[in-house]
Amino acid sequence: MDRLCRRLGSNPILLGSKLLRVPRRPNARLGPLRYKSAAAAAVPEEVHTTAAAPTTAPTETPGIVLRDYQEECIESVLEHLNQGHKRLGISLATGAGKTVIFTQLIGRIPPREGKYDKALILVHRRELVEQAARHCRLAYPDRKVEIEMGNTHASGDGDIIIASVKSIVSKDRLEKFNPDHFKLVLVDEAHHIVAQSYLTALTHFNLDTLSPKSPILVGVSATFARFDGLKLGSVIDHIVYHKDYMDMIDENWLSNAVFTTVRSEADLNKVKKDKFGDFALASLSQAVNTDRINDITVRAWLANAEGRKSTLVFCVDVAHTTELTMAFRRRGIDARFITAQTPKAVRGEQLQSFKNQEFPVLVNCGLFTEGTDIPNIDCVLLARPTRSRNLLVQMIGRGLRLFPGKKDCHIIDMVATLETGVISTPTLLGLHPDEVLQNQRLSDIKGKKQSETPSDRQQPSSEVPDSEVDFDDENIKLTFTKYDTIYDLINDLKSDKHIRSLSRYAWVRVDENRYILNETTGWLTIDKAPAEECEVAGEMWTVDYVQIYGLREVQKKYAKPRRVAVAADFEGCVRSADTFAATVFENRNISVRQAWRRQPATQPQLDRLNKAKIRSGKILASDLTRGQAADLITKLKHGGKKRFSKVMKTRQAAEIKARQFEELKRRTEVKVGPLQQ
Repeated sequence: MDRLCRRLGSNPILLGSKLLRVPRRPNARLGPLRYKSAAAAAVPEEVHTTAAAPTTAPTETPGIVLRDYQEECIESVLEHLNQGHKRLGISLATGAGKTVIFTQLIGRIPPREGKYDKALILVHRRELVEQAARHCRLAYPDRKVEIEMGNTHASGDGDIIIASVKSIVSKDRLEKFNPDHFKLVLVDEAHHIVAQSYLTALTHFNLDTLSPKSPILVGVSATFARFDGLKLGSVIDHIVYHKDYMDMIDENWLSNAVFTTVRSEADLNKVKKDKFGDFALASLSQAVNTDRINDITVRAWLANAEGRKSTLVFCVDVAHTTELTMAFRRRGIDARFITAQTPKAVRGEQLQSFKNQEFPVLVNCGLFTEGTDIPNIDCVLLARPTRSRNLLVQMIGRGLRLFPGKKDCHIIDMVATLETGVISTPTLLGLHPDEVLQNQRLSDIKGKKQSETPSDRQQPSSEVPDSEVDFDDENIKLTFTKYDTIYDLINDLKSDKHIRSLSRYAWVRVDENRYILNETTGWLTIDKAPAEECEVAGEMWTVDYVQIYGLREVQKKYAKPRRVAVAADFEGCVRSADTFAATVFENRNISVRQAWRRQPATQPQLDRLNKAKIRSGKILASDLTRGQAADLITKLKHGGKKRFSKVMKTRQAAEIKARQFEELKRRTEVKVGPLQQ
């Protein structure tokens, strides 16, 4: 034990399933912060940098050779155009070369009416405008490429216009662009396309509705979803191609990824939400920007990624960014930060130094989630919890570009505590939200998913911190979950707990990939679609609605199921279903927050459950609430009875594991006194 204490130190913290104590490092030279707040100015400068010698990033070559999937994507667009579709979406992972596809599409689509050949590219950030302009000038040296952004005004006569959305819709800047002369409008980061500024621009080009007088619209995004789950269909009619980052990694177009989750101790249960459903930044910052959590974050990096050359850290806000940078520097790490408040010249200088690998850690908030090309990043540290799958994908995607000498990218996710759901790397990878990842490769995680049985997926990981037991004197914690009653199928079984973390409604899981939201006038079903129903690569989730006519049981009639939504991922499907549910069901009947759900179960509910004989003993009103009973009845009604026996087996297995562990602990325990024979 003394040797362990000397190795780990005297103030350990929980890191995944390990306890670590990271000592301070001896002082040496640290690179300058350059742009500091008053607080940051007090950070000691004389400490050590772990960066390798500067390496110049590779320069862009003039020749453009399309990758196989890029050609497939372009062919898919052209095929749908030949079928008469005009408002198309392309779903491509970050690093797939969206700008290359954009530029090649311009030359592959024939002029409108045989004579109008102009193209417009709409983006929402300066860096994206400049990047698109460079690519277009390289691909079309004989065409006039113009920029509409800030103080730079296009003449309106250019062949290719790259425009900042914010600029082009201001004042009367749209008026110089004749919509009849444009054959193509391209939208980058198209998950923003239903924002009012985009809609203003699209309306000018007659693209707000299907019209024979409009140009072709093609939107590209790595995260084709929005929190309301339904709006994108008002502008994009067809997603014609999809290739996510897992496909890209498998085919070696993106860097491999290694994942580690770390329990940060941040409690998000009282953090407010913004109007989009994500965490409100001010409230989130108060929860995560503490000295202890920042220290845990730095220790997590030291324990997992100290040898990495280029780590990009995502924070909540400016205060969190500066405080976490200071925490790194106090530990002797040459960390520097960039925020929206950083002067442009300093920002560019620091970013170039980071690209040249002159320092190892760059901390930011809100700047590098989209459209940033920093291929040398070999570690992404997620210190900013989110409820948005889009944001998580964007942050992870920053580290997946290929770079000479780069073996993989280590994703370190500082997972916080939240009973009502946070999207983290385990959920993104199709694992349970509480799954602990320790330096696991994507291929290992995919193999784990494929080898799991349905019952495995119902059972929480043995490392889920629902209950903890100290193992010996080493303070290594083995944690597991016990199921005490059948009602844990509602209260604690992780399959239901996950969807409840995403929705405010009383969804119930009735099969491996099926969820029901039941109401007196009908029900909604979320299903994972069979592979043959998917029009593009990857999974697809559907929402179907069944309406009930007639109030009395003998008078009830059921309408045929009606498809109301389709989504490319589970989280998006839940949001779509919730949006629809709010329009057809009474909130008091489906919300999990209604007071009636906490009342004792009614006698008719108990009679129905006892008649079903889902347990050996009789169920009493004191055993469960009215809401729990309603959920159990929904499971029975929609084929969930077989799952009860599986849950009982899961509970029994957990109890056996607990007894075995207690016996192991007893046998390995050392006490002063006589040994037992």
